[in-house]
Amino acid sequence: MSDAAPMAALDARPTAIDHLVVIGHPSPTGFSHAIAHAYAEAVRANGQSVTEHDLYATGFDPLLRAHERPDAPDFALSDDVRREVALVEKASVIVLVFPIWFGMPPAAIVGYVDRVLGARLGSRALRHDEPYQMLAGKHLLLFTTSGATLPWLSAKGQWYGLKAAFDTYIESIFSLAGCEHEHFDSIVTSLLPSYAAECLYHTGECARRISATLLSEAHRRQVHAKLALPPAVDDPRYERS
Repeated sequence: MSDAAPMAALDARPTAIDHLVVIGHPSPTGFSHAIAHAYAEAVRANGQSVTEHDLYATGFDPLLRAHERPDAPDFALSDDVRREVALVEKASVIVLVFPIWFGMPPAAIVGYVDRVLGARLGSRALRHDEPYQMLAGKHLLLFTTSGATLPWLSAKGQWYGLKAAFDTYIESIFSLAGCEHEHFDSIVTSLLPSYAAECLYHTGECARRISATLLSEAHRRQVHAKLALPPAVDDPRYERS
């Protein structure tokens, strides 16, 4: 048998690749939903699975309960959080789509981070920089919108604050494989159709790019498994000895 024999057994699509698109905007006809739909269409066209999850439509409660904090003596996840966590655990990439209001994400998105994404991350793990197994190795993709221009947000310090909190910090503490942030500014009621189409096309391009990345990663893991190789040293889902 040749050395290439194990490679011949590789599947074209090695494992199910799931995208979870979480929408944090109250209007189903708003541009955030259009972004989510454009992303989902591109993912499906690439042969991967996607779940569009509207926090407002499902009545998601953003308020963190005392017993839901991982360090609480009576720690227990509420039933709604368990359902949300199940969706997250299944996904290879979590996509958050939301507007920037008052320089911040809507309460639904902040609550989603508090109650769902951070559901099992305790203070000890943070202090010791331990891998967060629930999210380790997953990708995070943010699509944000604003009525203001990006230069105005930057001048007011809002853009830097959001990037520092939602991009850099969350990517680090959640042991993510990567975090990308796409922002569409000047999203107003009188939005030009040509600009809207440009934004949605770019959304589709982002979806195609991350889909290709996820497929490549899945193939790499399959190769490691077939050849009994150790995981890549930079794969945060595996603890180093």
